[in-house]
Amino acid sequence: MKKWIALSCAVVMMAMLGACAAPAAPSATKAPTPIEAATEAPAAMPKPTATLEAAEVQLFIATSLEGAFQEIIPLYNVTQPNVKITYNADSSGTLLTQVQEGFACDVFFSAAVNQIKTLEEEGYMIAGTRVDLLSNKLALITRKGSGTAVIGFTDLANAKSIALADGSVPAGKYTRQVLINLGVLDGAKAAADYTATEVSAALGGVEINECANVGRVKEAVKEGANEVGALFYSDAYSVKDDVDILEVADTALTGDILYPVCRVNNADATAAQTIAADDFLAFLQTDAVKAIFEQYMFIIHK
Repeated sequence: MKKWIALSCAVVMMAMLGACAAPAAPSATKAPTPIEAATEAPAAMPKPTATLEAAEVQLFIATSLEGAFQEIIPLYNVTQPNVKITYNADSSGTLLTQVQEGFACDVFFSAAVNQIKTLEEEGYMIAGTRVDLLSNKLALITRKGSGTAVIGFTDLANAKSIALADGSVPAGKYTRQVLINLGVLDGAKAAADYTATEVSAALGGVEINECANVGRVKEAVKEGANEVGALFYSDAYSVKDDVDILEVADTALTGDILYPVCRVNNADATAAQTIAADDFLAFLQTDAVKAIFEQYMFIIHK
């Protein structure tokens, strides 16, 4: 991402944002990778709100969203330089467990509906704040030049090894759902409950590398540690120069893959933090942010 390198850029930005906007400062992120400030406003730059007081918002996001948020957070800091967004990226199941264990969280962005439902049922979600913002598709990938005999989900048994997210990870659950709908798994229990050992047995003993999140699936295939891997299309697209997409599963096999976001009750949040978290959730629904998500091959949910 470009840095502010000329005073003329700042002048243009201030003209677009109005007198209430302040120069952007680098936003803090989950260590060790810093996020640099945005350099210029997109055509659909959201109208700035009043500058908020200093606050730090704790953001939990599914791993597949991390790339997009490395652009979204600096863009937000163009209009809200006093708000520090600190993000935690991991599988949605791991993030849910962390909330349940008492980790501070203000905004939760999941790669599946189940985690948000659990937050709501257990009283962690602030009522009425859930927004089904994005959707995605499940893809099967292989490293370029792998020579795999696999052509899609229907013949995964032909693979020598598979990188598969565990059942608590949305991509892992959806992959198991595909195998149920194809008749590979018997469907006697919920998709997420099938172990890697059971999946391997159903596929005739194929080696399964069970991964903690889709980022690890992506790296395992990209580096050639596993012949094929199942992950979200947006993740597959991010490494399109290194992998081939063998198949994108029809939603008839996976069901709708929704990415809901919500506000989380944070008993330790200050008044300024609460206001900032509400503002950031609203910001995620602006046209400028939706355009960034689309660049990362997410589908805006209607």
